[in-house]
Amino acid sequence: IFHLFLHTRKKMGLLLLLIICQCAINTIKTHSVSQPNIILLMADDLGIGDLGCYGNRTLRTPNIDRLAEEGVTLTQHIAASPLCTPSRAAFLTGRYPIRSGMASFSRVGVFLFSASSGGLPSEEITFSKLLNQKGYATALIGKWHLGMNCESSNDFCHHPLSHGFDYFYGLPVTNFRDCKPGQGSVFLKGVQKGLVIPIQITGTALVSLAIVQYIGLLKVPFQALGYFLLIITISLVVLIFFFYHFRHLNCFLMRDRQIIQQPLSYENLTQRLTKEAMQFIERNTDTPFLLVLSYLHVHTALFASEDFKGKSKHGLYGDAVEEMDWSVGQVLDVLEKCNLSDRTLVYFTSDQGAHVEEISGAGEVHGGYNGIYKGGKSTNWEGGIRVPGVLRWPGVVQPGAYIDEPTSNMDIFPTIVKLADAQLPSDRIIDGHDLLPLLQGKVTRSKHEFLFHYCNAYLNAVRWHPGNSESVWKVFFFTPNFSPEGSNGCYDSHVCFCHGGFITRHDPPLLFDLSRDPEEKVPLTPETESRFYEILRVVHQAVDNHTRSLHAVPNQLSWDNLLWKPWLQLCCSSLFQSCYCDYESGGSPLQVHFR
Repeated sequence: IFHLFLHTRKKMGLLLLLIICQCAINTIKTHSVSQPNIILLMADDLGIGDLGCYGNRTLRTPNIDRLAEEGVTLTQHIAASPLCTPSRAAFLTGRYPIRSGMASFSRVGVFLFSASSGGLPSEEITFSKLLNQKGYATALIGKWHLGMNCESSNDFCHHPLSHGFDYFYGLPVTNFRDCKPGQGSVFLKGVQKGLVIPIQITGTALVSLAIVQYIGLLKVPFQALGYFLLIITISLVVLIFFFYHFRHLNCFLMRDRQIIQQPLSYENLTQRLTKEAMQFIERNTDTPFLLVLSYLHVHTALFASEDFKGKSKHGLYGDAVEEMDWSVGQVLDVLEKCNLSDRTLVYFTSDQGAHVEEISGAGEVHGGYNGIYKGGKSTNWEGGIRVPGVLRWPGVVQPGAYIDEPTSNMDIFPTIVKLADAQLPSDRIIDGHDLLPLLQGKVTRSKHEFLFHYCNAYLNAVRWHPGNSESVWKVFFFTPNFSPEGSNGCYDSHVCFCHGGFITRHDPPLLFDLSRDPEEKVPLTPETESRFYEILRVVHQAVDNHTRSLHAVPNQLSWDNLLWKPWLQLCCSSLFQSCYCDYESGGSPLQVHFR
């Protein structure tokens, strides 16, 4: 009996130990699935055809390709806008930019100056804000491009730290050609064109006034003429001063709310951004974290460090892509070193398609490759909005899977909010859908029956994926006029515009079936598609429903909000000292190791 008692007690002890171990394992699994770390990697102006995992055979992107091999590749991943500012607003909020006022009714669809008053409204709820409330450490490293100040140079109403990020290291606006000496200007041609007519009108007015004054038909007070000339002179002086100092005023690096380098230096810039990302991960190994690493690559001005310059087969553009891929590898390596890979969802994408019109002054192609897809950045042809979408989460999402269902960069919002055990906002429409069931293979159809493609604030096209069909219909209400005619972009104006003489309206609208014609080569007609009018009827009904869901909001990209306001200008010294400082170069050497 005694031996039987000991044997039974031993078995019970083992059983209890197994139960405790299983509970611990289940707890770890539940924690990793319910509150994983989130790393969101966003390239700038990267073409879907620039990556090996999307078919490129000449650019070397082994680390991004490794993400795809170990995760899911989305082959119909759609940016909510083909321009930086509205696309990033949609990404952060899960909502079409038209809902937040981040879609322009004018020609200019993005913020151009650090001292503009527009930006992502404080009323908008970002995924960073919701995750921060759930105890996540949150950081944005790299490009912001969603505004800075509202009424004073230190209110920081649109700053990343006002939208749920604990830490910011990066550029408040974007990477311009004007930021890098010798790379040309994105403004000069536009300014020259824009000033021709005002100067002609002013000159004609002054000559006419002088003539009528001389012949005695009209007496114009000399004081009025003096004021008029003074205003013109001051305006020209301010304009010349601004563009002469553009680099200092708009191209600077910040840490949180402090400027640490003005103007920005491109020396080892990707290494500095990567180091910041790695250090953030290492600081938060015991805390769930959200890291948004928003690369400056491959927006112009192109740049690459000495370790990558001249190493690719595609000039400086290829060098920049391969340097960005190295950075992705560094991030993945630090996850492995910290044993965080299995507890971290990693997502890689681009804010929109490649800027095909980007050509340097020397004639070198500085824009990317959109594969088989038509058009590029600033257009809603597939080349402008179909972007890379790669997600890896070992043990949770299917490794090596391809999903050819319509998905959106707005889907990241509900996906990670749910994973963080946070509540989706109930007081507003969220246009994105949770991706996890699709990524895990629990469902095979996207929840996006319709996707609405805006060109700035104008509804340009609609995508319809019927639930009972493999077809993906795409309807265009207008298309941009490519220039020169027959080209694949708007080379004469550098980007395509959304209204007036820059577009051609279509009645009836153009219709494509992307499942059969992903290159959008041959529009369907009533003769070639028997359901032509039925498809248009369904799409028009969807547009009506969508339009009724929109509400009037302040336009953040109005001319008033876009223009440079001197009183909002951030400056680490003073305007009279050309806003110069450099707290980066004086620090310790960068400890970043190349692979």
